[in-house]
Amino acid sequence: MKPIWIVDDDQSIRFVLEKALLREGLPTRSFTNPREVLAALDIATELDGPQILVSDIRMPGGSGLDLLEKVKVKLPGLPVIIMTAFSDLDSAVSAFQGGAFEYLPKPFDLHKATELIRRAVEESQREEVAEERMAAAPEMLGQAPAMQDVFRAIGRLSQSMVTVMITGESGSGKELVARALHKHSPRANGPFIAINTAAIPKDLLESELFGHERGAFTGAQTLRRGRFEQADGGTLFLDEIGDMPFDLQTRLLRVLSDGHFYRVGGHNAVKANVRVIAATHQDLEQRVKEGGFREDLFHRLNVIRLRLPALRERREDVFMLTRHFLQQSARQLGVDPKRISEAALQQLSHFNFPGNVRQLENICHWLTVMAPAQVIEPKDLPPEVLGATPEGGQPAAGVEKAEPARPERAAGAAGAAEAGAAAKALAMPATDAFAAAAPAVAGPDGNHGGQLSSPWERGLEAEALALLTAGRSDVWDVLTRRFESRLIMTALANTHGRRIEAAHKLGIGRNTITRKIQELNLE
Repeated sequence: MKPIWIVDDDQSIRFVLEKALLREGLPTRSFTNPREVLAALDIATELDGPQILVSDIRMPGGSGLDLLEKVKVKLPGLPVIIMTAFSDLDSAVSAFQGGAFEYLPKPFDLHKATELIRRAVEESQREEVAEERMAAAPEMLGQAPAMQDVFRAIGRLSQSMVTVMITGESGSGKELVARALHKHSPRANGPFIAINTAAIPKDLLESELFGHERGAFTGAQTLRRGRFEQADGGTLFLDEIGDMPFDLQTRLLRVLSDGHFYRVGGHNAVKANVRVIAATHQDLEQRVKEGGFREDLFHRLNVIRLRLPALRERREDVFMLTRHFLQQSARQLGVDPKRISEAALQQLSHFNFPGNVRQLENICHWLTVMAPAQVIEPKDLPPEVLGATPEGGQPAAGVEKAEPARPERAAGAAGAAEAGAAAKALAMPATDAFAAAAPAVAGPDGNHGGQLSSPWERGLEAEALALLTAGRSDVWDVLTRRFESRLIMTALANTHGRRIEAAHKLGIGRNTITRKIQELNLE
């Protein structure tokens, strides 16, 4: 990771921040005045430039606010945190539109300062990944007639500033369409800001969208710009708009009407020049009839509607997308790309993909890690694909239809075939297919207890029973190591190898994931 640049003429401040960030595994580089920073930026490469910049305001040899302005010219996407004494807060706020990520008032709590810097690092890394994806890969892939209609619509809207509503199932690529609309619009040089309104608690969503003033609520120690301000001059993508709380829909309608809004706790109107693109997987007309969505907001958003087809409606694209995702997964994991046989592709194309393109991408990640050979055969496909039936009700090619359960087989749940399949079941990717209901599994006393199990749980039970039957005394350790290994590898594949982000998504600490990687020999 690139270093965090710290600019402060106070040696004690630099020392404390350096030591705190070092304990967090974050590299640093320190400067005593803005002149040194600007000189270093002139000769910095893409690899040793700053990940984020933390700067004081008042320093001999230059102002931190002037530095902020000059840095934003050179690196407009660089998060800059301004350290300021309370007496300097007014001047800091006056330069807020200059693009500061956040403010760190002095004297600061070291733990909170570290948390703020880590949040800025994560934001910077997310933006880098998004930019890499947009630059390195085709925006969207598809030869199916339904996708060609989408491409034509994007082309027709390329020079328009009109509000667009994108509809489609979860995982079908609605954000990709929004990014394409932004990239080919007159606002392409402005920011593209995305927010999933369903993923943020109601109490926090208002602040996320509109920002807040210092002291607006408990914990609001600094002024913070919301997504609307961050997207000024560019595009704001509101994903899952159908889940937005009703009272916030009223505030959103007002912004769309006149472009003005108030930060939480604020008294002065803020103007934002933003193009809004919304997306939803829900039937908004039905939500309006049920009283869950404002009709006037629906009509304000529904100027142009783009419907994105589900992957099962464009099966001819599965071949192209699979090869693309296998290549992409290999690059991200630093391994040779695997090839997939025609038979395996045919079987994969019969799968209904309830998670759409996102699920296919996850399956390709899984195959890159788990397929035993360089050529993927039908037997190497994950269990949810092998056990799926196409729309006609017949098993997919190469999958035998299961026989009805017979009483004499019920007691022998850990047969050789079931135990052999369990290894794959333990490593199933976390896809939408897991949501499907599964048959009840009987306990040792034959009582189901009303509990439903998913396929991976049945596989785990079969594998555990097979090891126990074989007389092993280390079953707990064996299965725990395999479970933890697969969980960490899947999370790292999902975050493109970034350990901190993987640990965050798993809900564990950075030190924990580092220790586990070493213990499990996953380096």
